[in-house]
Amino acid sequence: MLRDPNREAPIELLVLSACQTAVGDDRAALGLAGVAVRAGARSTLASLWSVNDEATSLLMTRFYQELADPSVTKAEALRRAQVSLLQNPETEDPFLWAAFVLVGNWL
Repeated sequence: MLRDPNREAPIELLVLSACQTAVGDDRAALGLAGVAVRAGARSTLASLWSVNDEATSLLMTRFYQELADPSVTKAEALRRAQVSLLQNPETEDPFLWAAFVLVGNWL
């Protein structure tokens, strides 16, 4: 699926906003995120533990808003999105936003 022979450019960013998509096992050190990067995705945004749906929705919305600015890297967009949740009293608990990590190329 990630290696389409008709596709010239690799997938730049694959977002896996479901639960534990960066948790590895004996088959894949970084779980589905690691598999995606090895299969050709340049980078993957994934989670390390079960995530709250509402907080994840807020985080992803902010992440994409930040990423719309071409001068903002993927890593900086994630950091800004996480900080926005940290600064909100309803979502300041790191359990709600710190699960997400960027695997692969973070630029």
